[in-house]
Amino acid sequence: MMLARSGRRLARSLHANPAQTSPLQITTLPNQIRVATDSTPGHFSALGVYVNAGTRYETPDTLGASHFIDRMAFKSTSNRTEDQMWSSIFSLGGQIMASSSRESIMYQTSHFSNKTAEAIELIADTVLNPSFLPAEIEAQRDAAFYENRELASKPEEILPEILHGVAYGHKGLGNPLLCPEERINLIDSSLLHRVMKAWFRPDQIVVAGAGVHHQELVELVDKFFSSLKASPSTTVSPSIPISTQRPPTNLLSPSGNPTKKALSRAASYLFPNSPAADSLLDISLAPKTSYMGGHKFIHSPQGEFDHLYIGYEGLPIRDEDIYTLATMQVLLGGGGSFSAGGPGKGMYSRLYTHILNLFHQIDHCASFHHIYNDSSLFGLFASFVPAASGQRGGNTPSQILPHLVHQLSLLAYTPVPELELTRAKNQLMSSLMMAMESRAIQVEDLGRQVLAHERPLLVTEMTSKIALVTPKDVQRVAARIFGPQSGNKVTIVCQGHEDVKDWPDVFKKYGLASE
Repeated sequence: MMLARSGRRLARSLHANPAQTSPLQITTLPNQIRVATDSTPGHFSALGVYVNAGTRYETPDTLGASHFIDRMAFKSTSNRTEDQMWSSIFSLGGQIMASSSRESIMYQTSHFSNKTAEAIELIADTVLNPSFLPAEIEAQRDAAFYENRELASKPEEILPEILHGVAYGHKGLGNPLLCPEERINLIDSSLLHRVMKAWFRPDQIVVAGAGVHHQELVELVDKFFSSLKASPSTTVSPSIPISTQRPPTNLLSPSGNPTKKALSRAASYLFPNSPAADSLLDISLAPKTSYMGGHKFIHSPQGEFDHLYIGYEGLPIRDEDIYTLATMQVLLGGGGSFSAGGPGKGMYSRLYTHILNLFHQIDHCASFHHIYNDSSLFGLFASFVPAASGQRGGNTPSQILPHLVHQLSLLAYTPVPELELTRAKNQLMSSLMMAMESRAIQVEDLGRQVLAHERPLLVTEMTSKIALVTPKDVQRVAARIFGPQSGNKVTIVCQGHEDVKDWPDVFKKYGLASE
């Protein structure tokens, strides 16, 4: 009984006006760099520099620049040789990394709490003073060719990339994360410097810290990044506790994004703010991403499995229905046929119970949701034994497609039982809460949220929104995304022995949008 009362008190405390005791603060420096901190104490601290940049801003003349900027992180600078850089990193202790995605580029460290000054100085050196030596770039060219070959041999990694390209017409969000092979030898020091000068402006930068004192980080950022100049009219803002800011209007940081980080490491290089040397590189002039949908078949008869992806344009991260869409992804769930099916491992998700447990020729089946500032990709994929392989129980893509489409159709036309929906919401909420136990995830979440939304979202604010999702919300959002009146178009990517046939008829049969 005492344990039950304690649990109820904990639940109340998680939702009882959390903003009053929030340790979160944001300060905007005179040059417009935003500094955000979560000062919750601990033995370790984490900090990162987050930039509103990435592959979606690349043009045909700069395609592949993000990939090279990424891999050139923590090499020679005007102050350190590459050996000296790595010596400094090792003496720092903890972990240091760089990462890029379609919409952001970051550097991040986890370190002992007394090493914050050394950590921010090291990041500042690698982002402000890179040398981009010809020998280092040439070495990266060899690595880029190898990475492209490796990626092409792994369907689970290359097919989401192909899906993005088809969905967004190979522009903006459809640009590849890796430099295309035909562009590798065109990337040089001059191009990288021009891209950095245009992209990395102080108003596009957030420096975030977890487990650090706010004023200490403000002073360090001002010390090491003051060379980045803003317009004379810009003034410094005071430290603002998050409790005084407007309520959130969106859900989920990109840390929930399932895109593999193996494809999204990055670094950045900062120049004093000045007009872009090349207007094609200016973020403000970058072409808007436009979802197009479409169909692509990759003939690959040598593979062990055939693969089928179906996706729709979802919702931007600021949309209130993003809470419901995120819950729908967890509800569908799925995974591999040999996944541990214990509690909390997705054993009750729809794709696991309705597909993987019933059709043993399907090796992998799962939902995906790639979230962006102005769009998202939501859908399902399956990997299965091909009929053409001669193995017993093999299937064609045309036989697998109705099973995937049926699962989406059920969301649009059949109310989700309350127990099933509650289970999915609890799993999503617990995942968010547990992720915040990691300093690295905590600081990345903070930096990305401020970059995208100008303020962080408390995890309790997100869980409160998730708790409000109803079966009617699921049906309404499903109809909004892939219902026949949605006006949406499906994106289909199939790889294997043969293409999927008559797919528009399958979508129409189940009452979903197709072309």
